[in-house]
Amino acid sequence: MALAATAAFLVALALTPVARWLAFRIGAVDKPSGRKVHQKTMPRLGGLAIYGGFVLTVLAMGLWNSDFLQLPILGLLVGATIIVVVGIVDDTYDLPPKVKLLGQILAAASVIPFGISVDFVTNPFHNYHTFDLGWLHIPITIFWIIAVTNAVNLIDGLDGLASGIATIAALTMAVVAWTQGQVLVVYLALILAASSVGFLKYNFHPARIFMGDTGAMFLGFSLGCLSIMGLVKVATVISVIIPILIVGIPILDTGFAIFRRYQKGQPIFQADKDHLHHRLLALGFSHPQTVLIIYAINTVLGITAIVLTAVSTAQSLFILIVLASVMLLMADRLGILGRTSPSQEITSRPVGLKTEKETS
Repeated sequence: MALAATAAFLVALALTPVARWLAFRIGAVDKPSGRKVHQKTMPRLGGLAIYGGFVLTVLAMGLWNSDFLQLPILGLLVGATIIVVVGIVDDTYDLPPKVKLLGQILAAASVIPFGISVDFVTNPFHNYHTFDLGWLHIPITIFWIIAVTNAVNLIDGLDGLASGIATIAALTMAVVAWTQGQVLVVYLALILAASSVGFLKYNFHPARIFMGDTGAMFLGFSLGCLSIMGLVKVATVISVIIPILIVGIPILDTGFAIFRRYQKGQPIFQADKDHLHHRLLALGFSHPQTVLIIYAINTVLGITAIVLTAVSTAQSLFILIVLASVMLLMADRLGILGRTSPSQEITSRPVGLKTEKETS
């Protein structure tokens, strides 16, 4: 595992400058705008380095261990390649949303014949009693993978944010998969995390390259598939919640955005500047501080997911109720839900500066 993770890290680290050169070469760049934080044109094909670190390492592991040639892993590589191709085209030519969604559906559907699918759901009132989904496993699997893919894509708003969040999620997934005896998923999650860290060296503030949709969609797609391969196959009530907690910040931020825009009568896909990272920046936190705060929140969610695997169902439900209450309160206080925040009066001034009243 250590060898695989090290190899993935080094490959992604070596490929990132190559991806940066290629992005400028083919015009896959991100120009400044009113909604964006960066002030200069940035290359945005960094996801190619993450993809290369992951895929090349997995293929190399397959040469040493025949277990890495199993159908689900091959399916993951096929689907990941499709989503990366869609990302490259989008980063270069800005695909229409409907076309990009069609590409995501194709990538998600491609993994199902290889055995990556949500085949059953657990009865919430009877632990270890499951309902077979039948043909419904196809739309449910596609919906879950696309949801995680776009959630990670939407959180990619600051230097190092999406890559760091994905790393934390992948490491958490590795720990949870280890407790469930899913060794191959542990390997894959560690390889994914190491590839993301290799890229993060160039992506943390001040970033020299963005991962673009190529990287954000690849990371979200991979996390969605890995969660199906190793976590939702367990017939316990809480197994459905654990993957959601692991990719908690992207999913919560997306859910809050949909609720906020619905409340305001806006199209749910209309961009705004009320995401978690926007609100923290408005409170006066610096770019790196904002990213580290979100890292910390997602780490807490990840630790909670690990704890849930070791406690009873009743204890898990109590923890989830407390956690949900705290998250909703925080979101409301920060103004993420769209209501007027009690702290809005200080959002226009940096931390450490005093008002005239405070100075006098």
